[in-house]
Amino acid sequence: MKIQWYPGHMTKAMRAMQEDIKLVDLIIEITDARVPLSGRNPDLNELGRQKARIVILNKTDLADPERTKQWIRYFSEQGIVAAGMNARSAEGKKIIRDAVAKATAEKVERDRKRGILNRPVRAMVVGIPNSGKSTFINTMAGKASAKTGNKPGVTRGNQWIRLDKQLELLDTPGVLWPKFEDEMVGTRLAWIGSVKDDIINQTELATELIGFLQESYPDAFLQRYQIPFGDTVYETLDQIAVKRGCVKKGNEPDPEKAALLLLDDFRSGRLGRMTLELPDDGAAQARS
Repeated sequence: MKIQWYPGHMTKAMRAMQEDIKLVDLIIEITDARVPLSGRNPDLNELGRQKARIVILNKTDLADPERTKQWIRYFSEQGIVAAGMNARSAEGKKIIRDAVAKATAEKVERDRKRGILNRPVRAMVVGIPNSGKSTFINTMAGKASAKTGNKPGVTRGNQWIRLDKQLELLDTPGVLWPKFEDEMVGTRLAWIGSVKDDIINQTELATELIGFLQESYPDAFLQRYQIPFGDTVYETLDQIAVKRGCVKKGNEPDPEKAALLLLDDFRSGRLGRMTLELPDDGAAQARS
């Protein structure tokens, strides 16, 4: 399934980040724990090449916990400080503070040797749309400092949030990149809601998801819908429609409505905790 979405405001946002990068000591990259690699913008990776970096695997409450551990090990082996977090919960704040301290230890030591003490670390928070950047900032701040929303494109401009004397965060808009070289990257991002739904055939997207579920999480599907997989993904979608009352006049299955139901069940975690890619996938090795 070929998906592309790169509206003009993302180009503008990248330019602003390129200007602001000189103001920060640290890049905090928020990626969805369900797509730890596909959810990382390679342009942001290049942008922060000369800066200390932390990768936060957000929405761990929706991801397969064992696979999240595998991904944290993977990033650690790449020399990247990584941590898992559910940004809607304050429980992970200490983990993030410890990760910031670890990632900026060399910078703080250089400052100390130059006689600069207690200067706050300034961090740019980056990520793709709907990865949870603003929710992360609000949780760290303990208040609603950044706009949030369960859809891509809520944050449109950069804004500074001072947490305390030790840490300042720069919130930035979620940005994708102009072209997904791997079609599955675009599909995974569409599944988690990081690509605008309006530009995608939701029925086709849902049938692709059924194929993934049948291969990777069949038990979770069966437990949720109490039906077997059909001979084709389209037959399965029709069976979901009938089971959940998504029918048209004449009691015909409504695959469009069933598709929206399936995608919402997946995105909300009602299908269970799932991760869409593994560190030993070919894409991971190619981009490491």
